[in-house]
Amino acid sequence: MSAAGWMVVVAPVASFVVLTSVLWTRRPDAVAPLRLAVVHAALLTGVFAVLTVELLGALRALTLPAVAVAWLLFLAGTVVAARPWQRRATVAPAAVAPAARAGTLVGAATGAPASGAGPAATPVSPAGPSGAARPPASVPGGLASALAGVRARVAHFRGTASRGERLLAGTVGGLVLVELLVALLAEPNNFDSQTYHLPKVEHWVAQGSLDFWPTAIHRQVTIPPGAEYLLLHLRLLTGGDALHNLVQWAAALGCLVVATRVVAQLGGGRRAQLLTAFLLATTPMVALQATSTQTDLVAAAWAGCAATLALDGLRRRADVGSLLALGAATGLTALTKTSGLLAVGPLLVLWGVAQLRLAFRPASADVHRGSAMSGAGAASASPVPAAAGLSGSGLTGAGLAGSGLTGAGSTGGGSVGPGSAGERRGAVGVVRTVAGSLLVLLVAAAVVGPFLARVTVEFGHPLGPPRLRESIPMERHDPASILVNALRIGHTAFDTPLAPLRAGTAGAIADGSRAIGVDPQDRAITFGREVFPVPAWYPDEDRVAFPLAGTLALLGAVFALARPARISPTGPAALRAYAVAVVVAVGLHTATIKWQPWGNRLLLYALVAAVPLAGLWLDVLLRHRLGPGRRSVAAGLVMSMLAASALAGVLALSYGFPRRLVGAGSVFTTSEWDTRFLRRPQWAEEFRWAAAAVRASDARRIGLVQQNDNWEYPWWLLLRDEAGRSPELVALQSVLPERPPAEPASMDAIVCTGSRTACVKLVPAGWTLEFRDYVGYALPPGR
Repeated sequence: MSAAGWMVVVAPVASFVVLTSVLWTRRPDAVAPLRLAVVHAALLTGVFAVLTVELLGALRALTLPAVAVAWLLFLAGTVVAARPWQRRATVAPAAVAPAARAGTLVGAATGAPASGAGPAATPVSPAGPSGAARPPASVPGGLASALAGVRARVAHFRGTASRGERLLAGTVGGLVLVELLVALLAEPNNFDSQTYHLPKVEHWVAQGSLDFWPTAIHRQVTIPPGAEYLLLHLRLLTGGDALHNLVQWAAALGCLVVATRVVAQLGGGRRAQLLTAFLLATTPMVALQATSTQTDLVAAAWAGCAATLALDGLRRRADVGSLLALGAATGLTALTKTSGLLAVGPLLVLWGVAQLRLAFRPASADVHRGSAMSGAGAASASPVPAAAGLSGSGLTGAGLAGSGLTGAGSTGGGSVGPGSAGERRGAVGVVRTVAGSLLVLLVAAAVVGPFLARVTVEFGHPLGPPRLRESIPMERHDPASILVNALRIGHTAFDTPLAPLRAGTAGAIADGSRAIGVDPQDRAITFGREVFPVPAWYPDEDRVAFPLAGTLALLGAVFALARPARISPTGPAALRAYAVAVVVAVGLHTATIKWQPWGNRLLLYALVAAVPLAGLWLDVLLRHRLGPGRRSVAAGLVMSMLAASALAGVLALSYGFPRRLVGAGSVFTTSEWDTRFLRRPQWAEEFRWAAAAVRASDARRIGLVQQNDNWEYPWWLLLRDEAGRSPELVALQSVLPERPPAEPASMDAIVCTGSRTACVKLVPAGWTLEFRDYVGYALPPGR
């Protein structure tokens, strides 16, 4: 592609950075404000990318010039918006050390000390009216000041972090950088990407619009395309797929940001946040998908954005900006992977309940917020507040009292009688909450609505054809079937290399299911023709289990539900409420999605939501003395689990499949074409053989014969012309009733994959057909 196109690729990144500096909130009670700004900037950038595709698609203008102009205009708009913000930027009082504003993960400096046991001993701003210290009223404004603020946080972390915290942060940083290297070096070689993720992008480029097309692979048009919209921008700007893996890599970073901010919101200090980031980054499924063109991490990141924004609604009334952001996160999740809504839904309910309770909070509760902080451990006279609740989270006893999630403290002072001003204020608050909820849904509909409208018009149902609606969702919902499905999903998610353990637990599940009248292989609760169980421990991006992270998240959820005050003394009710939402999300998943061998990757959104509970619980094990001699046992246990997690992450990156650092198939020693075919190396030469013959015939219009799970993407690469333009590939079969396939006789050539029998049926009489094991081609007489 042209140098100008590659330069335009920088525009989305530059826009995101500038937006982060603009959206870095000046609100003094904000939780981890830099990470909140990152969330808001990501959502705004994502929505712009989606709506740009929808608009240009409607205009049939999905071209490089149009997309480049859109991003340049977006960048210009962010720069213009940043200028007045820069002028308004204020400098924090000289008495306040830059490190006092610590609140990011890198640095992970959230105000907690190096030990993670409480607030950092750094100067803070003068005490407020109540005598309790409060954070500075201003934060970095403008890009230069924002960068200076980040440097200050990094410096603060270096100066206050313990050796263990440095090791945790260094491991996470190292894994992220290695994943970036692999993402840049490896060509896309995910199986589903060869079948439908990347072919749909090529179809959009070829036709310049989002119109559906005849195809034998229904997933090219029926599966939500949110992640592919992002890939489309890179495809148009670069002319190829060299940067495609970066979308999931960026999503992995987003998951780290939202998971650690959730920990901060639930009262966790720096160490708890680092533990969360460490567990998530070393989970093999995360490490492997961070270098791929799958879509699960993208969906998990958007759902995580919804989670952290919903938790903000437990502490304060949502403003218009928060509502827009929450709606954007919901819409982007739905547009990327509808299963992510199984987590977003319970979180939205939690948010709505909290907003309703806040509507009835007496005005006196706001007046006494400062004094109530003393009940949460905030010192009223010390220059270093024992604001355990301020430890990067901004969650104090007062803040949770205001949310209505702390029991008696939620009313703040006395009852409100009939006809009182408080009752009227509550009624107004209810109306605001209802209106805000409608705004969230309206924004979400604006993001996902155009795609759903196209699907509805095409298939008569927003969820697509019956084939899609019946293949993945559960078709039985009786308690026994749901229980069996949950047990099988859990067995696959917690799988280990211990074959006897796998066989024993699988046998117990099968026997138990039959005992309650459920066939463990029932097609109504099992995807396709798959058979339970399957080994899932091997580090393969499509199915690798997460027994360690999953077990710790499960234990964290149990303790958060049973003893929340022990884990988060400053916000036990909020912690318990969040744990309930996570448990409900997992329950909904097992009740709605059939077991399948690749089901672990579908659970990534739930894992990202649940790992914060594990980080908080592990921090408690390290923080509390459990009795004489037991502290060392607890610390040793935690260290062992962390070491095992680190080993799993490193091995996944080193030897994982289908992208690895060492061994056969290494990204350093394997050619581009062989890397693309690591899933099916026996097909590589066959595709090249057929494509060479078709190119030699000077064919322009090429027919496709394939089945639902065949690879189409190699044809888009091999049959481009010398200028890099896409070939005219036309389907000779179609599962779309309103879009009939083309006539084979009108083609200049035909290429086939999968079934020789299907190919023979469609090749016109008199044509020359050549077919090997998987790939074939046919040419008319004279070519």
